[in-house]
Amino acid sequence: MSNTLKTAAIAGAVAAAMTAQATPAAAASMEKCYGVSLAGENDCAAGPGTTCAGTSVTDYQGNAWTLVEAGTCESIELPEMADGSERKGSLEALDRDLPA
Repeated sequence: MSNTLKTAAIAGAVAAAMTAQATPAAAASMEKCYGVSLAGENDCAAGPGTTCAGTSVTDYQGNAWTLVEAGTCESIELPEMADGSERKGSLEALDRDLPA
């Protein structure tokens, strides 16, 4: 194996290790936000009738969550509900916009 190839392999391994170290820090600054994802764009575990990521069937489904930056969930701007009341994200599952 040439020195150039060895150097490239080591550089790749170091880059991969550094990327793996950055992931937990990024995940720590995220939180689950319920009721803000569009149909099929939720992260995991959307409640009854769904199994995991991408399985929500209703826009802004109250029991479907998406990871968002910590501290931003309840301030995400969403369209009003059909009755004209305000729709907000929540750190806990909601009983609104559930599939029939």
